[in-house]
Amino acid sequence: MINAFSKLSAVHQGGVLILAILTAATLIIWLLKKLKPQSNWEELVNRIKSWWVMAAVFFGAISLNRNISLLFFVLLSFWALKEYVTILKTRRADHWALLLAFIAVPVQFYWIYIGWYGMFLIFIPVYIFLFLPILLMLAQEPSGYLESSAKIQWGLIAFVYGLSHLGYLMKLPMIGGHVISGQALLLFLVIITEMNDVFQYLWGKTIGSHKILPKISPKKTWEGFIGGALTTTVFSLLLKFLTPFNACQVMLVAFTLAIAGFCGDVVMSAIKRDVGIKDFSTVIPGHGGMLDRVDSLCYTAPIFFHIIAYFYFQGVISFL
Repeated sequence: MINAFSKLSAVHQGGVLILAILTAATLIIWLLKKLKPQSNWEELVNRIKSWWVMAAVFFGAISLNRNISLLFFVLLSFWALKEYVTILKTRRADHWALLLAFIAVPVQFYWIYIGWYGMFLIFIPVYIFLFLPILLMLAQEPSGYLESSAKIQWGLIAFVYGLSHLGYLMKLPMIGGHVISGQALLLFLVIITEMNDVFQYLWGKTIGSHKILPKISPKKTWEGFIGGALTTTVFSLLLKFLTPFNACQVMLVAFTLAIAGFCGDVVMSAIKRDVGIKDFSTVIPGHGGMLDRVDSLCYTAPIFFHIIAYFYFQGVISFL
């Protein structure tokens, strides 16, 4: 059995590991519900259910042809931006700017498709950043201008630019001296980000007592944050085969992603608090919208991508 596992590609080994983790988590929750029926396990059950769905979707996407996989990330980014825009209070004068924002989604991923790394980096944070306020200005409605510009620009950076780094990971070639593909790196990123979310929840629920951000996310505790980050760091050793890192490096990267993932989570919580909603939508039954599940990835994806790009593809990536 071990020999058969070792013959699988790194991506498929990662898929088997995900299946094993989710199966174990499902069994543990079943046991907890039997042992402590008086406790409320509903939120944890919903989290695991949602990750069964997300794991199937992500693994299915990266197992396909790279161009088809890229289309999946276009749709993911488009849907995340849609959920965000839906909760905003927009003006009639914002309509053309919002249209530009949604047009920017396929254009951003087109740069990935053709491998134009330079344009991928600057299209949204430079060109769209400069042009979108001009479009808003041409509507000649100064009341609310600054607020609309900031809201739309922020959404583009987080949900289009940030998430588009998931797509570019798919374009990365094999790393020299390592049989590590872009798909394997993407799988590592997604697993670490989502397991960090689960670990922080478990530590917070079991021993959490000191609130970390009570006005933003009342259920977040220092125990959950620290315990989740440290557990994620150790857990990353199981996924080292998906990366070109040694043991110390993979733990350092995982610890960085754990902190970034927490930041992404609470930033999105602040947005929901601001507009007075619990979830971005109800597309995932029992656990909110798509954006509620990929909020941490908006932060971890660009950080992880640029760690990889800097240390392994300097001087090469622009020629992909």
